[in-house]
Amino acid sequence: MSTNTETNGHGATDKLRLAVSIALIVGGLAAYYYFSRTSVALRIVGLLATMVAAVGVSYSSSFGRFVREFITESHFELRKIVWPTSQETRQTTLVIFAVVAIVSLILFLYDSIMVWIFGMLFGAGS
Repeated sequence: MSTNTETNGHGATDKLRLAVSIALIVGGLAAYYYFSRTSVALRIVGLLATMVAAVGVSYSSSFGRFVREFITESHFELRKIVWPTSQETRQTTLVIFAVVAIVSLILFLYDSIMVWIFGMLFGAGS
């Protein structure tokens, strides 16, 4: 039996980086509202700058590496998808519409027959 344990890589520096990222976001939002008398464009630029800095700091943590790997693997999997052609999409859509119409007609007929039967049984039909 192996005694090796797997660590998740969330060390003190990673926690500090994520804390700094959160502090940057909170500080940017606080500054955005604190400087409400300045121009909106300048406030938005400042907010975007703090958001970019927060993403940059968190990008260097283990969580950032996890996100990068996830995005890379997602793009790799997206390249494997075989998308249907427009003709296949139209044909499938028409088949679905036809099936829905047929099932709707069957349910309407079933409901009409049941209404007629219960009307005859309980005397509402006379």
